[in-house]
Amino acid sequence: MPSFLLELFSEEIPARMQSEAARHLKAAFEEAVKEAGLRCESVHSFVTPRRLAITASSIPAVQPDITVEKKGPKTSAPQAALDGFLRKEGLAAETLEKRMIGKDEVYFAVIPQKGQPATLLLKDIIEKILAGFPWPKSMRWGSNPTRWVRPLHSIACLLGDKIVPVEFAGVKAGGLTYGHRFLAPKAIIIGHAEQYENKLLAANVIADPQKRKAEIVRQLEACAAKHGLKLKKDDGLLNEVNGLVEYPNVLVGTIDEKFMDLPWEVLVSEMRTHQKYFALFTPDGAFSNKFLITSNMVTLDPGKAIIAGNERVLRARLADGRFFFDQDRKKTLEQWGEGLKHVTFHAKIGTIADKVDRIKTLAIKLAEYVPNADKRQVERTAQLCKTDLVTGMVGEFPELQGVMGRYYARFQKESDAVADAIRDHYLPLGPDSPTPKVPVSICVALADKLDTLISMFTAGEKPTGSKDPFALRRSALGIIRIILENNLRLPLTKFLNEELVSFFSDRLIVQLKDEGTRSDVIKAVMANGDDDLVRVVARAKAVQDFIFSYNGTNLLIAYKRAVNIVHIEEKKDKASYTSNGLNPEALVEKEEKELSAFLTQLADKLYDLYDNEHYIEAMNTLSTLREQIDRFFDKIMVNCENKELRMHRLNLLARIRATMDAIADFSLIDG
Repeated sequence: MPSFLLELFSEEIPARMQSEAARHLKAAFEEAVKEAGLRCESVHSFVTPRRLAITASSIPAVQPDITVEKKGPKTSAPQAALDGFLRKEGLAAETLEKRMIGKDEVYFAVIPQKGQPATLLLKDIIEKILAGFPWPKSMRWGSNPTRWVRPLHSIACLLGDKIVPVEFAGVKAGGLTYGHRFLAPKAIIIGHAEQYENKLLAANVIADPQKRKAEIVRQLEACAAKHGLKLKKDDGLLNEVNGLVEYPNVLVGTIDEKFMDLPWEVLVSEMRTHQKYFALFTPDGAFSNKFLITSNMVTLDPGKAIIAGNERVLRARLADGRFFFDQDRKKTLEQWGEGLKHVTFHAKIGTIADKVDRIKTLAIKLAEYVPNADKRQVERTAQLCKTDLVTGMVGEFPELQGVMGRYYARFQKESDAVADAIRDHYLPLGPDSPTPKVPVSICVALADKLDTLISMFTAGEKPTGSKDPFALRRSALGIIRIILENNLRLPLTKFLNEELVSFFSDRLIVQLKDEGTRSDVIKAVMANGDDDLVRVVARAKAVQDFIFSYNGTNLLIAYKRAVNIVHIEEKKDKASYTSNGLNPEALVEKEEKELSAFLTQLADKLYDLYDNEHYIEAMNTLSTLREQIDRFFDKIMVNCENKELRMHRLNLLARIRATMDAIADFSLIDG
């Protein structure tokens, strides 16, 4: 069975749109051919700056014959209804079948259909996919009304060696493609769908984006190693560069020495944002004056003119950076901070200057719970933490917020703790980003994120479903990470209302689930309203380990038996049974007296372990309760005829519940 090829050759497709376009084309094709009854194997997508393509193997030349069934009117319907159905389908009455559907007899038309040639089906499939293609942005060109991401030059569409007569945007499909714009610009006769990738490779085009990316990485690492340097990992830049070249050729450039005294972050931002260069570092982590260019050309010189041109452009860019850096330092951070009064944080909340005031108040309060936090340094950092937002450098490179604030703070002789905290209060930037570790940084980072949550919730800007335009879930997860990774004993209810505490609980459940803790365990541990996240996590891990043990599993069964009896009887009696209502002297049988005495001894030991947060030891101690409960249920009838004795036995079971619920509500745990 033949292979299939579709290639759409156009002007340059924006790099940010390429991977999603390739994914959509592949998925839409697979779904459409399946619906058409055309089986195919190994559909593969290709994308470069100038082409979007798919190939598929083993497509049958002809669609299999099929039978179409169409439901007609009931046999009891008027003759006019039957005549209309026959007319519509072009059938004779004697060809219909009668079938029972429920209590009704219904006419059915069974229509055999001859399989169509695959080329005709594929033509319709491809034209429909292209007509509804979901480009984020598209355009028209010339007098053609059809839209595509960029002007479309040619379509190659082959089933084996036969052209599939697709037509789209005024372009008729053929069997030609084109190689690299400069290295192999002539038309290429593909000949056969299976030859597509190799023919392009021979014409200096690596069509497979994953193979092209791997080649870029190989060359980057080889060039870095040749100069004894290390590549700065940057997946975002790698993906972007991969969408800018068809035949990568990595070259090494040099930064002019007169710019090397600029902050290395400025150099990286200039190179990355505007020029798409990769930064290099020495083995000991120092910034190198070498950088890597991913060219789309191979030249005879080899690459000298390309390197010189890129170095010339970079010098101009860095001259701009030098200007911003020098101009910014002519004003103090306090002077820059005056501009925050004119920058809106949110229309319903106020300016960034207002936010700074709130951060300062919060950070000072938080300092009480962060060991070794200097309140004067915390207050100073909070006052200056947002001032660099209105500087020229951060205006040009927003990703340098905080980073430039640190440099400018050091320039005006602020303490290292304050300067570093201005930079670090934005941490963590994401799930893989580090959290702040220094007390001053921790206080201001928490205050900044807490203020965002509190003010946004107050303004009614809460996340809904999958929508979270202000990244409030990320802020909450950042706060959780800061608290847990720094072992902070922070009572959240002192800073957050009930709604926000619930929001944090939901985020904590998500995080702990990702780390392998069961959601029912987390909910059980959080049921008592504990707002100390460090304690909650420690208890959750201890409880999960316990319930997976032999003793834990058995104790959970016994606990649920006791609790279920209490719940049923409370509902029946419209009463509440508690450990406080238990009078041990009223118990009569040996097993219930022993269980009561054991619970008394156990409680003192357990509560001491709970108070000292020795949760693993507490769970091990709790496991000794299982045998006592088993003996009780083997010998004692709880719902006895003596009403007073029954009440005390139910109170005894309630005491089991209270003893175990001090660490978690075990009734919420599955099992």
